[in-house]
Amino acid sequence: MSATSDVVLAPGLWMPGAAMALLYARFSRAGYAPHVFTYRGRSPFEGNVARLTRFARETLAGRPAHFIGHSLGGVLLLDALNAHPDIGVASAVLLGAPVRGCMAGRRLGGARVGRWMMGGCGELWQEREAAWKREAPLGVVAGTMPLGLGRALGRLPGQNDGVVRVEETRVEGMSGQALLPIGHSMLIVSGTVFRNVERFMHTGRFE
Repeated sequence: MSATSDVVLAPGLWMPGAAMALLYARFSRAGYAPHVFTYRGRSPFEGNVARLTRFARETLAGRPAHFIGHSLGGVLLLDALNAHPDIGVASAVLLGAPVRGCMAGRRLGGARVGRWMMGGCGELWQEREAAWKREAPLGVVAGTMPLGLGRALGRLPGQNDGVVRVEETRVEGMSGQALLPIGHSMLIVSGTVFRNVERFMHTGRFE
């Protein structure tokens, strides 16, 4: 797995590509070739999946890559890579991605302004199943420090990162899951997360 140098990074909802700058720099220093996929989170989800698919095909030109997605970016990666087996995957890691829906998102969607803020991705926060259909290893990182916007909408039951509950990140067929005491937005800047992700890229395991 370590022979693959391309890394595709997908930020979360309301996050510009610049939000991945520190993660980009860390991968660059480690000898990888990172690529940041940018998109408008409020746009229809299916359109963003199509944009990600096109980005991967044009950027990678057939080369396999490691894929890392934060929050909504992880949901996009899961759907796109499952649907398009022609895209080569060395590994994939989802960071705080609410692939099984999001209680905090449903609460936000209860208000008119919340529905406007979420735009075309609002339906994703309903409870749903999540499975990985590729042979490459899929890792899931979930935060357990409840620091995030979701807490402002009410207490979240169970372990959570302040926005996404741990149980909302689990994917059937995943190779491993790392639970780390980190809040939702900090998952993309944490050195601990980076070290766990890089280990998974090399070994297909977090331990």
